[in-house]
Amino acid sequence: MEAGLPADTPAPRLYRTTPAPKLGIVHLGLGAFFRAHGAIFTEEAIAASGGDWGILGVSLQSAGTRDALEPQGGAYIALELAPEGAKARPVQVIAGVLVAPENPEAVLAAMADPGVKIVSLTVTEKGYCHEPATGALNLDHPDIAHDLTAALPRSAPGFIVRALERRRAAGLAPFTVMSLDNLPHNGKVLRGVVLALAREIDPELADWIAAEGCFPATMVDRIVPATKPEDIAEVEALIGCHDAAPVMHEPFRQWVIEDSFVNGERPGWGMVGAQLVADVTPYEHMKLRMLNGTHSSLAYLGYLAGHETIAETMADAVFARFVAKLWKDEIIPALTPPPGEDLGAYAEALAKRYANPAIRHRTWQIAMDGSQKLPQRILGTLAETFATGRHAPGLQLAVAAWMRYVGGVDEKGAPIEVKDPLAARLKALSDSAESPEGKVAALLSLREVFSEEMAAALLAPVSAAYARLLAVGARKAVEEIL
Repeated sequence: MEAGLPADTPAPRLYRTTPAPKLGIVHLGLGAFFRAHGAIFTEEAIAASGGDWGILGVSLQSAGTRDALEPQGGAYIALELAPEGAKARPVQVIAGVLVAPENPEAVLAAMADPGVKIVSLTVTEKGYCHEPATGALNLDHPDIAHDLTAALPRSAPGFIVRALERRRAAGLAPFTVMSLDNLPHNGKVLRGVVLALAREIDPELADWIAAEGCFPATMVDRIVPATKPEDIAEVEALIGCHDAAPVMHEPFRQWVIEDSFVNGERPGWGMVGAQLVADVTPYEHMKLRMLNGTHSSLAYLGYLAGHETIAETMADAVFARFVAKLWKDEIIPALTPPPGEDLGAYAEALAKRYANPAIRHRTWQIAMDGSQKLPQRILGTLAETFATGRHAPGLQLAVAAWMRYVGGVDEKGAPIEVKDPLAARLKALSDSAESPEGKVAALLSLREVFSEEMAAALLAPVSAAYARLLAVGARKAVEEIL
């Protein structure tokens, strides 16, 4: 540094420029996806049609998001990543953040507040404490076992049930409970686990929730890669302020919502691009199977082949041809398109989104929690394919790749950091056998993921696919299918 020049000073901290909106929504699981999707829709809806729809975020595990957002008054930057460049926008709809393990009483009090009309969730598949293969509440889950008797809960279903218990005792209407997670029939699944837990606690409470409550199904879509330190630095360079909690997202977004809310009370989401419909199911199947199913397939196979991101995987012509074949020959034939949707055009749009070089969506990130994701993303398509006598070699190879991945060792012999609630069991099952057939059979015995019928149907083809992964590697195995 030259003599006489001042030392570098840190950039000022980002802070909100408008007062926090009055609370109307409590959101459980304030991760990057919701802040890049539902929060933005809600802020735009307030601007378009008014209403007290400020959001209180609740972190169910760690304090990281609260600690980053609190010094900023809940404000953060959403950075849109397009091939032609990045565009920053401030988001100020978050009215506050609570950390449930630190103060569960404050969370319940907020959810029981008469001004709160909606409790929404992005807690990932594992946050529902259910059996992915059946959708039923897992009463043996340690958090559910705790919540059955404790007044201060730990799980998302536990907080919902105990808050609704308080509202009923106070003579208030229930809040609408809305899942924004990538689950088939997410409203039905959420209603099922809430009612099951409520019935164990108080059958009359369960009857009241069943009669008075609403659990609208939704379909959400926007690619939101994890925020990295270099992203924080990029945002600071763009806006001249330090934001400890920015979110990155692609330009595309979609939100399909079943229009079923307690007393009809909701923000004007339909005025800002959300689709309010009577039945979400066909949209949900289209997205879960065409986007999430191929995302997972590319994640496991791409990771094993040495590709770090989806865009990098799509830049490999073998994988680009592979995903096009998955859509055309295996997934679209098992789908009924939503009204007005062209599935071929949807696939072409997905391919362009995947190839966006500005979105560094890591294959490792998408590969997380595969035991919770496979049933709805891939196994549903396989079940319908087998029922009609068709074949699905690409999706079977993807299942084999998941099995190779959860074994914890990549093609070069390096360890894989497997993030999955069943990671230890998956590793033990994989290690319990030496042969491809033995490893596949052991993993197919996992009833939380594979039904008996699905396991029987997959044993031979997935064993053969696993053997090819071992013999020639992921990229060559994909090429053989082509």
